[in-house]
Amino acid sequence: MLFFIGLGLYDEQDLSVKGLEQIRRADHIFLESYTSCLTGTSIRKMEHLFGREIQVLNREDVEQHPETFLALAKDEDVAFLTGGDPMVSTTHTDLRIRAAAMGVQSRIIHGASIASAVCGLTGLQNYRFGKSCSIPYPEKGWFPTAPFEVIAYNLDANLHTLVYLDIREDRHMTIPEAITLIGEMAEKTGGEPPDLYVGVARAGSAEPGVAAGSSRSLKEFDFGPPLHILVVPADLHIMEREYLETFAGL
Repeated sequence: MLFFIGLGLYDEQDLSVKGLEQIRRADHIFLESYTSCLTGTSIRKMEHLFGREIQVLNREDVEQHPETFLALAKDEDVAFLTGGDPMVSTTHTDLRIRAAAMGVQSRIIHGASIASAVCGLTGLQNYRFGKSCSIPYPEKGWFPTAPFEVIAYNLDANLHTLVYLDIREDRHMTIPEAITLIGEMAEKTGGEPPDLYVGVARAGSAEPGVAAGSSRSLKEFDFGPPLHILVVPADLHIMEREYLETFAGL
């Protein structure tokens, strides 16, 4: 059996009791750490809590050679750990389909997701979010503008946009970096950059950073350590505005 187990938002204490019990019963434990990561903990701390050794998988292991660990789940219990909630990532959805094609049974043990946590931290109503997007770091000869097109489409429909920021082994994109890139995308496409942003840092921690304001004000705001995520809000409902004024300095 293959168990997709969500670790939650920030550290090893976010894991559910159900998830912890299943990890301790598993024959093999794998951690996928490239779509998300828990910045408030470490592999060593997780292994201490689990009482088990963790094998870390990179992007190539998961997307190109999943058969290596999926085959183990035919006869043994395999715990596949992810940050947040497992099925928020399409990579994991695809992996579950591949497992089924191999005759491997699977179950999901959910964890807290940034997709819902951001609503609690910002007060933005969850049913008013449109399609989300991800901003990658540009590379030589490659500067995608698709994220801005998603934002512009949502704003035209008066919907909020959840913007995921790039995670690399050596760096994590910050809110000021993302806002700068959105501005460059707008200029490149001839569009108008958003008037308002809401930034969230370290969701799930005891001291998350939350701030709302213009691009200029949030570029100057110190959000502190990662992980960071960004929201481009549409027109604010009166309760949303009051929440942001109360808890995000709008």
